Amino acid sequence: MMKLKDCKLVFALLFGVILYAQNKVSGVVLFAGNNTPVAEVNIYDKTSGLITTTNANGEFEFLTSKERLTLIFFSFEYEVKEMLIEASNSENLSVVLQDLTTQLSEVEITARKRKLFELQRLKDIEGTAIYAGKKTEVVLVEQSMANLASNNARQIYSQVTGLNIYQNDDAGLQLNIGGRGLDPNRTSNFNTRQNGYDISADVLGYPESYYTPASEGIEQIQIIRGAASLQYGTQFGGLINFKMKSPNPNKPVEFVTRNTLGSFGLYTNFTSLSGTKDKFSYYTFFNYKKGDGFRPNSEFESKNVFAHLGYQFSDNTKLEGEITYLNYLAQQAGGLTDTMFEQDPLQSNRTRNWFEVNWLLYNLKFKHEFSEKTNFTFNFFGLDASRKAVGFRGDPYPTGLNKNPIVTEDIQNNDGTFFYNRDVIEGTFKNWGAEARLLTKYNFLNQESALLVGTKYYHANNASLQGAGNKGTNADFTIYNNDFPEYPNESDFKYPNRNFAVFGENIFRFSETFSVTPGFRFEQIKTESDGVYYQKNYDNANNLISSEAFDDNRVFDRAFVLLGVGTSYKPNDFLELYGNISQNYRSVTFSDIRTVSPTFIIDPNITDEEGFTVDVGLRGRYKNAFSYDVGVFMVNYNGRIGNVLDDRANWVRTNAGDALIYGLESFIDWNVMDAIGGNSNYKLNLGLNLAYIDSEYTNSKVNGITGNKVEFIPDINLKTTLHFGYKDLLGSIQYTYLSDQFTDAFNSQKDTPGGLREGIIGEIPAYDILDISLSYTYKRFKLETGVNNVLDNSYFTRRATGYPGPGIIPSAPRNWYATLEIKI
Repeated sequence: MMKLKDCKLVFALLFGVILYAQNKVSGVVLFAGNNTPVAEVNIYDKTSGLITTTNANGEFEFLTSKERLTLIFFSFEYEVKEMLIEASNSENLSVVLQDLTTQLSEVEITARKRKLFELQRLKDIEGTAIYAGKKTEVVLVEQSMANLASNNARQIYSQVTGLNIYQNDDAGLQLNIGGRGLDPNRTSNFNTRQNGYDISADVLGYPESYYTPASEGIEQIQIIRGAASLQYGTQFGGLINFKMKSPNPNKPVEFVTRNTLGSFGLYTNFTSLSGTKDKFSYYTFFNYKKGDGFRPNSEFESKNVFAHLGYQFSDNTKLEGEITYLNYLAQQAGGLTDTMFEQDPLQSNRTRNWFEVNWLLYNLKFKHEFSEKTNFTFNFFGLDASRKAVGFRGDPYPTGLNKNPIVTEDIQNNDGTFFYNRDVIEGTFKNWGAEARLLTKYNFLNQESALLVGTKYYHANNASLQGAGNKGTNADFTIYNNDFPEYPNESDFKYPNRNFAVFGENIFRFSETFSVTPGFRFEQIKTESDGVYYQKNYDNANNLISSEAFDDNRVFDRAFVLLGVGTSYKPNDFLELYGNISQNYRSVTFSDIRTVSPTFIIDPNITDEEGFTVDVGLRGRYKNAFSYDVGVFMVNYNGRIGNVLDDRANWVRTNAGDALIYGLESFIDWNVMDAIGGNSNYKLNLGLNLAYIDSEYTNSKVNGITGNKVEFIPDINLKTTLHFGYKDLLGSIQYTYLSDQFTDAFNSQKDTPGGLREGIIGEIPAYDILDISLSYTYKRFKLETGVNNVLDNSYFTRRATGYPGPGIIPSAPRNWYATLEIKI
């Protein structure tokens, strides 16, 4: 990181530009049948790609430095139109589109999307964001053959390289993905957003994402790797942005309902309404899920509502509002030891562990185009949410230190209650923020360059309680400290966090093929911890003899600058060489410091993590037959937080050491039918997603760590896909393989049978999974079905140190689903 004074040159480069005039092209697109305007027509420059899209009134306008260009007008419902224009004399054009002469099948519509929407990566500029020179990936959810009803992450993210996914949730209630050695737990190492605004519990103090948008309501999932640290936050992982479906621009009302049945009592319903009327537009859905789970004691019920409203004040000004509410209650079957997993991976010895989430998100977005070259957006967003857990994770009293918490018997009394009271952990999150962005395009060396500047303020008032739960079995999250004064893990904390950031990036185009994009981010972070915890002493019979309260008030205030630069050389569509280096930073989460776990303790001197990410790669496509993205990366990770043993043989969560992570990530997609010029009624695509990653702890203050591999990194991460189809019948086969991986910095092997930490420590063995999906479309109806884990392999992807364990959390066995969609 650099001092603020070291950034003067960057500011001078960003703001010291000269603006030049350009030719203006404008007009309206009409339908030949009734002369009505056509919205959302994409307008392409035949040589450089997408330029703009028509608004709700069918109008378009853009500036260009070219004298002559060939435009392509594309919409799914109309014939493609190509037009050669003279830019100096092309204002108020009238473009007429003809209706399609034949009704397209689902396969043909998909093919049209793929030919003109090669969204395997983000464009250099989208809205008020810059992505030039960055490693970006886009999941086209609407084209996916994944099990969307249960948010099957293994299938949905099959084209994203190097992701490591916890696969222990058969309903997709929570997304757990990491990559490049980052802990997948609740996607806490990525900045998670929905339509551009934050959705996690607390971006700095508790960046875990308990809310995952319903896949059936998502249009795209945009992923930017570590270089996202400059525009979106400092995290090592980067950005995951869920772009929700938009209002239908051509109908006042569109109704879609999807009902799904599946294994283990699964039922889901997804119903949406969408439309546009004059200047008003809307999109809303309700998503309901329930099921018994694939293990005993794992039932769940979820309700999710999303509403988007938009009002177009003028061609240049629009106001949008969104609200999201999620409530789910899930029983947690607990973790297993290795011995238990080998005996029966689907067993459960916990009957009274529960987890509840209430998540209310809101956002107000203002968009204004000052001109064709200057755009402004302002987001005001907030969260009012809570997560609550109650359960028996092992003997909570001092005698539990001498027992494996997984196998500690949950003793039931004669009256139906239990001998041990349960543990309750409650977190509440009340935060809000505002982010403003301004992007302007200008001429530099006779090329169109672009400048982005922005600022963000984030204000959080969060709280955490831990205390004694009752001795019953129901989902009671009340804390009964007065009834159980001997309970040792009592605490009450507040976490007022503040964050102010200023950021900027600038694309300098030195030619039509080469650009350099420097950027910066200034961060001021104030993280506080204000609360009380109790230290309780016991006699030899474990009777409470004293209880003393301790205040624990901390203030951690810091300011720093992150820098980065990206480059891109793109001589043609088939080849782009890109590279990026960006600094990263991850704040320590104070909300974890006073949450007591039966399996580890937290070092009170734990500090922030910092480092940088480097990406270099080649990507491109050849016509519509072949696309690829192959690159190498390196992550320099200083002060990485992990679990280590102290001199008293206690497992401690602390800064394990400095680490270096590096590897190869590649994705290749071959459209076989286009390549051989086959019949357009047929579809055949082959996809290969392969990552090879190595790592090493280069330095540590703890003996036995330097030279070890970094946890959560399988050497080989492979996903292969075969998509096939004939007319309206589509199919997909996906094979996934991950080699073994460690779960702690000591590279611990699994504990011996009966050991104190059996199930909690150890490697995750290699596993492979086969999934099959089919769909058929007939007019307004669509039927989807599939079988996940066809080979019925027993495997796990997680050893939990706390909830939902501790212990091994098994993954789902073979299961099926069937979905009926009706669209009106």
